[in-house]
Amino acid sequence: MTPTRVLVLNSGSSSLKYQLLDMRDSSRLAVGLVERIGEQTSRLRHTLVATGETREQNGPIADHETALKAVAEELARDGLGLDSPELAAIGHRVVHGGMFFTEPTVIDDAVLTEIERLIPVAPLHNPANLTGIRTAQALRPDLPQVAVFDTAFHTTMPESAARYAIDPKIADRHRIRRYGFHGTSHAYVSRETAKLLGKAPDEVNVIVLHLGNGASASAVERGRCVETSMGLTPLEGLVMGTRSGDLDPAVIFHLARVGGMSMDEIDTLLNKRSGLFGLCGDNDMREIRRRIEEGDEEASLAFAIYIHRVKKYIGAYYAVLGQVDAVAFTAGVGENAAAVRSAAVAGLEGLGLAVDEERNAERADGARLISPASARVAVAVVPTDEELEIATQTYALVGKKS
Repeated sequence: MTPTRVLVLNSGSSSLKYQLLDMRDSSRLAVGLVERIGEQTSRLRHTLVATGETREQNGPIADHETALKAVAEELARDGLGLDSPELAAIGHRVVHGGMFFTEPTVIDDAVLTEIERLIPVAPLHNPANLTGIRTAQALRPDLPQVAVFDTAFHTTMPESAARYAIDPKIADRHRIRRYGFHGTSHAYVSRETAKLLGKAPDEVNVIVLHLGNGASASAVERGRCVETSMGLTPLEGLVMGTRSGDLDPAVIFHLARVGGMSMDEIDTLLNKRSGLFGLCGDNDMREIRRRIEEGDEEASLAFAIYIHRVKKYIGAYYAVLGQVDAVAFTAGVGENAAAVRSAAVAGLEGLGLAVDEERNAERADGARLISPASARVAVAVVPTDEELEIATQTYALVGKKS
């Protein structure tokens, strides 16, 4: 029997998301989430997809090792345990791979060392990713473990896009460059957009707008990323739920010198108390739209700033690509907020972009076009599927060797 299942793990600082997929047909067998790890109010929510049965555990889960063992027990109750001979590999989402990792990689000691070396440029993410990997290795040391990096898709950017205009010796010494994030999503969505147009990825140029609580844009030229909005960290670029996005660097100096704020206070301000939340006190687009409908000026201004930034990036990436076949909206806001899509494209008719309001207002699960049939550039809604992308890349690497 050739193993065909892949367990996908996404380890956060206090959470563990997981999905078990059968790669014969890319179907999901089980999905779940462990949240508030390390607290007394931890919760594990597990769903067996075939039946829709959901089980929930509430109570303290001390650490990621305990969390993964609990997940293994839930999977075993459904006959899908980690000891199953049908399990081919475990795929791990790793946020930062620097320039060293340009593709999915089978994890060994050298890989772990390099991921650890990248902690200074991803202090919130890489430590949690490492914990998930080491925990899974302890449970199944015989099983291939694969790291799929959020940054990998963006390593094809030319140096003119990846470099900041600072002394290159200093930049190289401290690994300062534009890495980009959400790469797994951008890779998947750009390919699915090409499929929606009935073309191969290397036949189309796509602007992908990944709009969730974290938000990023990418310019994908014939299947390769040539520009993206996030940089050294996920702070650069679009206005996000709690992150400021693009900012004059001198604002930091001003806050330190004039405002008397410490570096930690400024870091917290820009990453956790800015963006939509900082502008109007809400980072849920549904709530912001509700407030706008009630005449809330603060919410209206926050929405206008958010849309202005998105629109600016569409125009910039149009210029980078020269010719655009499609603009694709994805992630929580991009997939569900029709008002965001409509506003972001409004006024760009000269670039061949338009939204059919009736199509845009329709709710559907799959990828779809929301532009008029006559539009020169397609506008699409393409649900992202990072777990499937991680599983696909993992299985492509190790499946045939199993």
